[in-house]
Amino acid sequence: MKLTVFGATGGIGREIVRQALDAGHEVTAVVRDPARLTVTGDRLDVVRAGLTGPEELRSAVSGRDAVLSGLGARSRKDAGVAARLTRSVLGAMEAEGVRRLLVVSAGPVGPAPEDDGFLDRGMRGLVSAILKDVYADLREMEAELARSGTDWTSVRPPRLQDKPLTGRYRTVVGGFPRRGRFIARADVAHAMLAMIDDAGTVKQGVGVAY
Repeated sequence: MKLTVFGATGGIGREIVRQALDAGHEVTAVVRDPARLTVTGDRLDVVRAGLTGPEELRSAVSGRDAVLSGLGARSRKDAGVAARLTRSVLGAMEAEGVRRLLVVSAGPVGPAPEDDGFLDRGMRGLVSAILKDVYADLREMEAELARSGTDWTSVRPPRLQDKPLTGRYRTVVGGFPRRGRFIARADVAHAMLAMIDDAGTVKQGVGVAY
């Protein structure tokens, strides 16, 4: 497949690029600073773009089978970037007639498992309060997805870890795995690539965790 990856220098984005290349896909990585992208490959095309609007992104998504995005706030002070940058990506995709989009959101943005224990409910509430602005940004991003004409999927992980790929994790369409507290960035990337052709995840939020 021909894939475009936004946020390719971030932890999840970099893993998407690496794993997609290993799987034989053609990858266009859209970055603001190409020097920060450490992944290389014969089927990799690196495009420098500031993500200021859809027009500069149209050539990066034109003719692609799917677009995957790891865009989002890296700290609380960056809150607002996920919705704003995703809006530009959506504009470019709709202008070019590209439909499949998968993005990274966060577990607390979606519904909690009905049978979550006291500890998990408490931790979820605490984290949501601390990162209130970040999660508000992600909710607005998901609202932008819902208003769009794309075949989107919002992947919602819990606390992220820098650990090796396992390929073993749980997913819940429209919900979240019970007691799902951690997942490696590499496995989030793996899940996103696996969902590209999964019709059951289209226009859905998908919780993913160990």
